[in-house]
Amino acid sequence: MEQMAAQRARYRAKAAMWDLDVALFFFVILTIVIILSFQGIEVEVVAPVAMFGLAMGWLMGWKKGKQAYRLFYDEELSKLEQELRKTVKGAVEETIEEKVKEAMRKRRESWR
Repeated sequence: MEQMAAQRARYRAKAAMWDLDVALFFFVILTIVIILSFQGIEVEVVAPVAMFGLAMGWLMGWKKGKQAYRLFYDEELSKLEQELRKTVKGAVEETIEEKVKEAMRKRRESWR
């Protein structure tokens, strides 16, 4: 069950990794690269700026994904724990109900 929770959390974290902040950051880097290119700045200057921007964007996404994974993992574990409690509680209630029915059935048979 924990593996299922980890897999669900990983899937949700990967989706949350590339949010609007990271996309906006990439757009800003692209805009800066385009402006530098149109200003006649040499490729030796523009390329490191672009690479640095891409690396920073990837690190931002990775960090957000890692934080989201921890949050989603804890959330998934709490959901599983609640489901387990409901299942156990339902099984106990079901068992008690069955015992009561059996006892009532025996009483009815003993009265006959």
